[in-house]
Amino acid sequence: MKVCECFLPFYSDFGRNIHLGKNVFINGACHFQDQGGIYIGDNTLIGHACVLATLNHDLLPEHRGDLHMEAIKIGANVWIGSNATILGGVSIGDGAVVAAGAVVSKDVPPMSIVAGVPAKLIKTIKEQK
Repeated sequence: MKVCECFLPFYSDFGRNIHLGKNVFINGACHFQDQGGIYIGDNTLIGHACVLATLNHDLLPEHRGDLHMEAIKIGANVWIGSNATILGGVSIGDGAVVAAGAVVSKDVPPMSIVAGVPAKLIKTIKEQK
């Protein structure tokens, strides 16, 4: 059983704040800004050129240089499409799909599909019997 497969190039701030489950696949050209912590569940697929950004700047101009860190939590069996951006503080539920090019700024429910900028719920995934 593979712990993680990661195609290069791969970029991170530190790397030590990235926590991977089993059988995680990360395609090439991804950028993980991991200072706030990134948690990725088992069997998750991350498409090429995705950005996971755990840092944000203060909105007030006089404090714009201040950084705020928030973790990103990605559940098990998640599929994140190419060129998606996941922002700090976001949790993505088990079995969810993030469409290619989406910008995720709010939590994603389990077994759902989100798409767009900003990402919005477009469909709920029904289990097949």
